[in-house]
Amino acid sequence: MFDRLYITATQAKCGVTAVLLGIMQVLQRRVRKPVFFRPIISDPLEPGQRDFDVNLILRHFGLDTPYEATYAFTLKEALNLLNTGRHAAMLDTILRKFGRLHDTYDFVLCSGTDFLGRDPAVEFDLNAELAANLGCPVLAVTNALGNTAQEIISSTKVVLDLLHEKNLDIVACIVNRAEVSAQEKDLILSSLRAGGAGSVAPAVYVIPEERCLTKPSVGDVRRWLDAEVLYGAEHLDNPVDDYLIAAMQVGNFLEYLQEEIMLITPGDRADIVLASLASRLSSAYPDISGIVLTGGFELPPSVRRLIDGWLSVPLPILSVTDHTFHTIRTISHGYSRIYPENTRKINIAIEHFESCVDARELEARIVSVSGEKITPKMFEYSLIERAASRRMHIVLPEGEEERILRAVDELARRRVADITLLGRPGVIKSRMIELGVNPDVAIVQPEQSPEFEKYVQIYHEMRKHKHISLEQARDILCDPTYFGTMMVYCGDAHGMVSGSINTTAHTIRPALEVIKTRPGASIVSSVFLMCLKDRVLVFGDCAVNPNPTAEQLADIAISSAHTAGVFGIEPRVAMLSYSTGTSGKGEDVDVVVEATRIAKERAPHLLIEGPLQYDAAVDPGVARTKLPGSEVAGHATVFIFPDLNTGNNTYKAVQRAAGAVAIGPVLQGLRKPVNDLSRGCTVPDIVNTVAITAVQAQAEEKPG
Repeated sequence: MFDRLYITATQAKCGVTAVLLGIMQVLQRRVRKPVFFRPIISDPLEPGQRDFDVNLILRHFGLDTPYEATYAFTLKEALNLLNTGRHAAMLDTILRKFGRLHDTYDFVLCSGTDFLGRDPAVEFDLNAELAANLGCPVLAVTNALGNTAQEIISSTKVVLDLLHEKNLDIVACIVNRAEVSAQEKDLILSSLRAGGAGSVAPAVYVIPEERCLTKPSVGDVRRWLDAEVLYGAEHLDNPVDDYLIAAMQVGNFLEYLQEEIMLITPGDRADIVLASLASRLSSAYPDISGIVLTGGFELPPSVRRLIDGWLSVPLPILSVTDHTFHTIRTISHGYSRIYPENTRKINIAIEHFESCVDARELEARIVSVSGEKITPKMFEYSLIERAASRRMHIVLPEGEEERILRAVDELARRRVADITLLGRPGVIKSRMIELGVNPDVAIVQPEQSPEFEKYVQIYHEMRKHKHISLEQARDILCDPTYFGTMMVYCGDAHGMVSGSINTTAHTIRPALEVIKTRPGASIVSSVFLMCLKDRVLVFGDCAVNPNPTAEQLADIAISSAHTAGVFGIEPRVAMLSYSTGTSGKGEDVDVVVEATRIAKERAPHLLIEGPLQYDAAVDPGVARTKLPGSEVAGHATVFIFPDLNTGNNTYKAVQRAAGAVAIGPVLQGLRKPVNDLSRGCTVPDIVNTVAITAVQAQAEEKPG
């Protein structure tokens, strides 16, 4: 097993960037501290421009490596050293830079050259030499685009044989961008897996061509042309399938419109511009991607005033000073990239990789990590992976909120859960179009649902002892939060997430009225999953109960231990106080002593210790002095605070001072999972909370 890997293409445009995203995603699940290194980067197109792949990996995965440490030379610099007899000096510099990263990080993911130089054979040999000198096993990526199955098998075998001849360990080969049938794919896999020249055959995967990854976006076209964005900057992610020079009269050119086509027309053709915008708003015509205005002409003031008066321009309009022919020539030489800002394309690339590659087999071949250390990224990725392993149905009552829609788009693409959005379908679909998202989810308006009257009757029966009339129940169930809660109660959804625009009380109240607490739980409480640099701890209760009694503290401790177990954290529960053992006296200490006794009595299988001070709970050295022989002291994973004041301030202090990621609050104690968002939540917060709710639902719905 290894702590390094070298990914190399075998020719130009193999789609290595998408593979890098998939591999780094795999590494972040298992490796505490990975790093990305390109010994030789492509020559920058302009001074100061960063390498595309390095910049993408650093920014998307939030790696803290200084950019200068992630590469040694540009291709031009490396070839100059080789051509002037300074081969050894080049290798020394690369090995020294690699060594610094290897000494600092747990896994070094290396990527070879782009094969965009003049001599691909030189680059192939150079990559093989670098992998050998760095002691890296190799993952080879071939370009199968436009090739038959037999051509793919033949060329890939040649590549594998050449790499074996250079004494390289090949852990895997990815046949990328393939356009073959299912039967041809099986033939490729069986031929290559059986035909390796090395002692151990590499794992082989075939990844089909995904056109949306190779299609440029309007943003790519803007970069190639250095164009000015006149309108529609929010739609620069629109994909571009083809180009059309619009020089005809409007009545004729409209017949040539196709889906995702980009129009190129002189800037003085205001008639073309207005007709194109009108076509984008018409259901009778395909959706074009955007417009490029050439020649540096300005639109007439009256036309600009007309466009400025629209609430939202439906497509981007770019302007360039070059004439039309030169503009088309520049575009034809453009090369589509995956940029850090294009999260939609990144998510598609990772999803496509994961659907075609056996991640567990690949992990077993390239990663040698074990133990309890886990980073926030590793925890978040494992959370998403667990949720996606058995998709649950989660209802989101705030379906018209922008952050919810953006999160749902990501959730749908990553197949984290089945989602139902509550709200007005027309409003939600309109917002989706504005945001450029199109998740495949159910949309329900409560009062128009076929289940509405059934829910009204059930709620009325449950609450009539509170003098709730049938008509009042009908009014209450028009509230999406109450309707969503009834979906969960009736088994039409496994869980609910709300609170991005609603208050905590508005989220929890319906759950307390309808779902109620689970057997053995007297109260609803909460925990935060505190992701430190090398572990995840559970803090409770930091959000719900201000001054819990001893009985309630015991309940919180047991519920928190259960929650920890659900998320793969071995529960060792510390009942916190300002006293450790019998060192202190007082009313507050007595409450914790009594809570510890009750918790041990009710859950004798759990490891619970209290009262404990925080230092004695986390530091083995302090624990040996203050409470020797304890199975919990010094090794606690679940921390129960004596009151909300202490818990809330402590979790925020740890979050800020230690740079921890606080995921939560996660509600616990309900019969079915309902979780509350902060009104300041971000899209990643929503994604994580939905995943948490799904994992909780899995625990409640265990088969058998």
